[in-house]
Amino acid sequence: MSQLRPDLAIIADNVAPGSRVLDVGCGDGALMAALRDQRQCDARGLEIDGGNVAAAMARGLSVVQGDADTDLADYPDAAFDYAILSQTLQTTRHPDLVLEHLLRIGRRAFVSFPNFAHWRMRASLLTHGRMPITRQLPLRWYDTPNIHHLSIDDFRDFLKTRGITVEGCWFLAGERRRGSTMANLLAAHAVFLLRR
Repeated sequence: MSQLRPDLAIIADNVAPGSRVLDVGCGDGALMAALRDQRQCDARGLEIDGGNVAAAMARGLSVVQGDADTDLADYPDAAFDYAILSQTLQTTRHPDLVLEHLLRIGRRAFVSFPNFAHWRMRASLLTHGRMPITRQLPLRWYDTPNIHHLSIDDFRDFLKTRGITVEGCWFLAGERRRGSTMANLLAAHAVFLLRR
């Protein structure tokens, strides 16, 4: 699954074959197509951008246009084995409610996000005094869809206060995986596998 973005490859490698999957914020359906073709999963998607919905449907995928902040409430409990939210949490208006819905809809949930406490972000703020622009976060503060800036430690604290169990976590520095030691400082992205 090397053609996938690194966080998506981690998710794809850890979804059980034959699973029922809901990919929330599925983009053009790259992960869904990999899960369908390589893991024989029944993959469904929810995507806010109409162009991405069309691209995913052109791949023969089952995708509906919708908003994670409002439309997840319509899905029944435990309808999927996995609910996936990749690089979308920080763009939602109510990330706490979105996570609750993910864990209600899926028996397990994958969540990946950019780590805003990465050392490059910290150094950029320190030296330039402006919101950082990096390879992983290439847009200016007024162009970015990111409205909730979180760190790996923020997310871990949130999970602890909500009683959410972490079944697995992976950290990325660029395209390379790295260990959990000092992940809040050294990892640019995080992937978590969660359950209630």
